[in-house]
Amino acid sequence: MPEAGIIGKGIAIKGELHGEEDLIIEGRVEGNIALKKHLIVETTGVVVADVQTENITIKGEMNGNMVATDKVEIAANARVEGDVKAPRVVIEDGARFRGNVEMEVELPPGLL
Repeated sequence: MPEAGIIGKGIAIKGELHGEEDLIIEGRVEGNIALKKHLIVETTGVVVADVQTENITIKGEMNGNMVATDKVEIAANARVEGDVKAPRVVIEDGARFRGNVEMEVELPPGLL
């Protein structure tokens, strides 16, 4: 598995994050996040940001709008407030979610 950047439990960041790699957040991030790969918000993580990336896995707390080109997964103990736009969305039983979900699926031309 490729290396992932980690924002540890004792770290708080305000601003914009951009990256080409996976990112694991165990601390607190406020602002905007734009990644090419996978964002993971661990159980200790708190994100107050709008996020654009390929995949998002939320196990902690997320407050902001999310756009994923592949999948958003909200774990059972997660607390999420914000709109989700992704072709695949998984919300596990027990998760707290407030927002809208838009599952936009683009079909190749000529299928309809």
